[in-house]
Amino acid sequence: MPLYALGDVEPDIHPDAYVHPDAVVIGNVVIGAESSVWPTAVLRGDDGRIEVGARTSVQDGSIIHCTAHEPTIIGNEVTVGHNVHIEGAVIGDRALISSGSVVLNGARVGAGAVVAAGAVVSPKAEIPDRRMAMGVPARVREGHEVPEGYFDHAVQSYVRRAKRFRAELRRIA
Repeated sequence: MPLYALGDVEPDIHPDAYVHPDAVVIGNVVIGAESSVWPTAVLRGDDGRIEVGARTSVQDGSIIHCTAHEPTIIGNEVTVGHNVHIEGAVIGDRALISSGSVVLNGARVGAGAVVAAGAVVSPKAEIPDRRMAMGVPARVREGHEVPEGYFDHAVQSYVRRAKRFRAELRRIA
């Protein structure tokens, strides 16, 4: 897997985490236990810090970046879907950032919240705990609360998948 130091700063990846060989992790990045980073994902901690909590998946093609003033903090048991872009934002525990969505600088996504597929969370926007945000720009869907534990299956699926890939993935060409 391409892991890169930037100057004296090296990624800190928990031994129980899985980073696919085609993912790229650069600089000031911390990845927690049982988390997974999938093919073509890029986590670039050059200007600031990126933290990924435990049992979180960063799926294929996602880009995680930060700024010198706004670290990117992704909580525990978060599902970051395919082709997501998160830049200088805070994502609460057990949130779902759905495929193709964008979460921009200074935004905060609450615990258990959902950013719907293709949504764009504007800079400094706040998505409350266990609420769903949809659209461009993303707006909180009124009258809808995400049930507690609604995405537990996704977290468990990616923890299992990472263990399988660690044990069985082999390059054949």
